[in-house]
Amino acid sequence: MSDIHALSGAYAVHALDEDERSEFERHLATCDTCRAEVDSLAETAALFAETTLGTPPASLRERVLADISTVRPLPPALPEQARHRADDRTEGPADEPAATVVALAPRRRRRVASFLAAAAAVAAVGTGIAVTQLNDDAPQDTFSAIAQAPDARTFTTELGNGGSATVVVSKQRNEAYIEAKRMPAAPSGKQYVLWLQHDGTMTQAGVMPEGADSKVKLSGDAATADGAAVSIEDAGTAPTQPSDDVVAAFSFDA
Repeated sequence: MSDIHALSGAYAVHALDEDERSEFERHLATCDTCRAEVDSLAETAALFAETTLGTPPASLRERVLADISTVRPLPPALPEQARHRADDRTEGPADEPAATVVALAPRRRRRVASFLAAAAAVAAVGTGIAVTQLNDDAPQDTFSAIAQAPDARTFTTELGNGGSATVVVSKQRNEAYIEAKRMPAAPSGKQYVLWLQHDGTMTQAGVMPEGADSKVKLSGDAATADGAAVSIEDAGTAPTQPSDDVVAAFSFDA
């Protein structure tokens, strides 16, 4: 296998299949650099082991490996003595320019950072965190900023199964988000679509993520909105108006 050094991160979080693991372990027996890196990354992965992890879905494994594969693998670092011998062999006539030497440390840091993001994604499966991007925590900051705005208002409606949907809106920030708790799954082939209302006209504001407990920012002009709604629509479509199957409605004038 080419670029076998790139598998050290996936090996440390047990993301390789049997064939890949066997091949990498054969390589590991002869590569001091990979052994040191696996030990280091395994310690990092242990930070995520405080909770019991579930079995990651195949799609997440493929995503983790795809992210790792985008980082250029490093060759094993040469011992100091071997580097000097290599430098001696590359010496040429005095008038020839010296070869450019590229420092490896920054690349290694990027590779470790990629591994950390991948490990966090695997850990999130076990803790029930909804992962939308491997390394994007900006939405949570946005939710907090909206909720803590001086003019923030909260509107809650009860769902039929005992769950609830809550919209938090800040007109000063021109932002709003919806949070669902114990929301039933949409029927097969359907999805929950979000809407903002402006003077009686509904404008699509996004799609509700899958999951009984979820939170998503509403897109569109929240500053002039006078209401919001959630409707059930055909999956994969982009309706311009909600269907009659509205499961939650909010009036910001209340």
